[in-house]
Amino acid sequence: MADSHLTGSSDGPGKPVFTRIDHVGFAVKDLDAAIEFWTSTYGLECVHTEVNEEQGVREAMLKVGETTTGPSYIQLLQPTRPDSPVGKFIERNGEGVQQVAFGVSDLASAMEVSHDHSVRTTSAEPRHGTFGSKVAFLHPKDTGGVLVELVEANPDGEH
Repeated sequence: MADSHLTGSSDGPGKPVFTRIDHVGFAVKDLDAAIEFWTSTYGLECVHTEVNEEQGVREAMLKVGETTTGPSYIQLLQPTRPDSPVGKFIERNGEGVQQVAFGVSDLASAMEVSHDHSVRTTSAEPRHGTFGSKVAFLHPKDTGGVLVELVEANPDGEH
């Protein structure tokens, strides 16, 4: 695994790239049932739902809390097609934690730092994320087997 402490420079310690834990993503078979579980059992509020055609998911964001750098969420992901990344994940592993997402202030810079430390991204360009954010995924083979998402919040969005 590459350096576990990615910083803003490949020359040595610098400003941390991650600003917060943005969300933990759960792959689910039934989004409505999962929303009901988390809201009725733990009192979380579902603050956003959307369909992301590019990623093949119907998703919900449930707010967990607020930090000085922004809110943290549980993201529930139901595949809209079996060949989507989440659909394939459920086929291989069943329901469960599918990803951990970290907030970043500058996605392009975070991707560059990752590449400088030999951490691959799953695509060369950022993708559309929840709330109109920009996202990139770090390859699980380079992050200890965990799919890591980098999230740059939309300045006009909920984040």
